Amino acid sequence: MSRRRMVLVLGLFACLAAVPLFAQQVLAPRPYPEADAHRPTPIPDRIVLSWIGDPARSQAVTWRTSPSVTQPVAEFGLADGDPNFRTKVSRIAAVTTPLATDLGPAKYHTARFEGLKPSTKYAYRVGDGANWSEWIHFRTASDRPEPFSFIYFGDAQNDVKSMWSRVLRDAYSEAPRARFIIHAGDLINRANRDAEWGEWFYAGGWINAMVPSVPTPGNHEYDRVAGSERRALSGHWRPQFALPEHGPPGLEETVYTLDYQGLRIISLNSNERQADQVAWLEEKLRNNPCRWTVVTFHHPIYSSAKGRDNAELRRIWNPVLEKYRVDLALQGHDHTYARSNLNTGMNVSEAQSGTVYVVSVSGPKMYNLEREPWMQRVAEDLQLYQVISVDGERLRYEARTATGELYDAFELRKRRGRANQLVEQAPRTPEHRRPPVPAAAGQ
Repeated sequence: MSRRRMVLVLGLFACLAAVPLFAQQVLAPRPYPEADAHRPTPIPDRIVLSWIGDPARSQAVTWRTSPSVTQPVAEFGLADGDPNFRTKVSRIAAVTTPLATDLGPAKYHTARFEGLKPSTKYAYRVGDGANWSEWIHFRTASDRPEPFSFIYFGDAQNDVKSMWSRVLRDAYSEAPRARFIIHAGDLINRANRDAEWGEWFYAGGWINAMVPSVPTPGNHEYDRVAGSERRALSGHWRPQFALPEHGPPGLEETVYTLDYQGLRIISLNSNERQADQVAWLEEKLRNNPCRWTVVTFHHPIYSSAKGRDNAELRRIWNPVLEKYRVDLALQGHDHTYARSNLNTGMNVSEAQSGTVYVVSVSGPKMYNLEREPWMQRVAEDLQLYQVISVDGERLRYEARTATGELYDAFELRKRRGRANQLVEQAPRTPEHRRPPVPAAAGQ
């Protein structure tokens, strides 16, 4: 460096050092306002697929816009490698729900594609006739049992954009042909914070628009009603997810069932009116045409976090799950990982129910685990996702870390007239546990 240039550089540093502290603070970067970062526009965003009806013959899509959009529409047709597929699509009107959020007003729009062919790839886009999303693909389910996989997440809840997004994206990379994603509650932390929902949709991005979501609400999807002690479901839930409305009255789109290629998925709402769901649940299990059954809800039947126990929930729901030999119970809430064997339950005998209970967490918020006899494999301080594959008489379960390493695995095998057989396939790696806190000096 020349002497002259060195003098200029040293002079610049001297000038910066002389800038008063208040001026440096003025020049420092500041967080971008949430109202601007998450402001809706006429361009569709927060696009998410879900189901209201038969996954083999229908599909629902929901998206958000600014209140200026008055004629929301969707176009859909058979997907084709030839770009001229766009000349053969159908256009349908969407149903709009206005939503006043803490960051301002928005509109959510839902379109239902009906009369679809099973096992068929479709293309769709959403908009208002002038402002459109991109063309996006989805595939309908088969109308008969066929092999498939799906993804299951425990709580995302905190730091969703910065820390949960990596888990979701790694899960999609591991299982890009997954047919849907189960979210076992606490998708975000504060039920009615629009910025947090914005982070959830940001993390999922176009994955939400291609892989249908099957969410069940957690306690953080509930918020206190102003002027009372009562808590109510987030005002965002029903406008932004299009789900079946056949649950008990007042619990629509939180208590529901879907049948997918020989699997019955049942969402229960563990936050309220748990006893009112028992008769409905029993009817859906008693009249079940599917070989496999997965039930998902937020609060665990068997808790894994230290100091927690949902005894009343276990008393009223567990006998029904065992009576009808539900295969998997997929839960969240406890911010640890625990998976049972087949010996868990209130009525364990030679005729075991064969239900496997799982508690998992996908976000970065972690609790202490309290080891119990029912736990076969556990973890603390570990972000996880699960890939579950169904193939005829076999169901394979894998729990993987945020970086894709296999952490837990097993296979369930159907046995006619008997409980499932569970084949352990977990890796022989040590369980991921929190290091013990050193004793204080002098103790």
